[in-house]
Amino acid sequence: MDAREQILEILRQAYQIEVDGYTFYSMTAAQAKKPAVKELFEKLAHDEVQHQNFLKSVGQRYDAEGAAAFAVAKPPVALSGITDHVFTTRFHEQAKGAAFEMGVLSVGLTLETNAMAYFNGAADAANSGQVQSFYRYLADWEKQHFDALNTLYSAIRSDFWGAGGFAPF
Repeated sequence: MDAREQILEILRQAYQIEVDGYTFYSMTAAQAKKPAVKELFEKLAHDEVQHQNFLKSVGQRYDAEGAAAFAVAKPPVALSGITDHVFTTRFHEQAKGAAFEMGVLSVGLTLETNAMAYFNGAADAANSGQVQSFYRYLADWEKQHFDALNTLYSAIRSDFWGAGGFAPF
């Protein structure tokens, strides 16, 4: 596979990662009974759609511009509202000891971990500085979601273990 086809394949895989994330997060939001849990997963699903649109535009530009397409203005990597203390506290109160929330946070962490590893590996293998920087940016997107999920997971983990009779572990 030549360099152009490798880049296109990574863009395709990046797009698929966002589709998979959207599918998981939107299904989770639809099943969530607690408002803070629903809000979290709706926000993550929305982010995944934004990521899909951004990747589509870069892919279309890559065909015409080559590696220069990766020098586009990148949307800021930030999650508004779901990483602040107030949301974390509200999420903790609503999800305390709940198996559904622990399970979906755990699956979400796995999805984000796999995506970060994929993009960092692609960056390590990239021959162009612009392309490498772009892949690192994609990994940072995923890390932002990972960090948000991990904060919430950590906030409810002890309560979950206690409710399940696993204390003092």
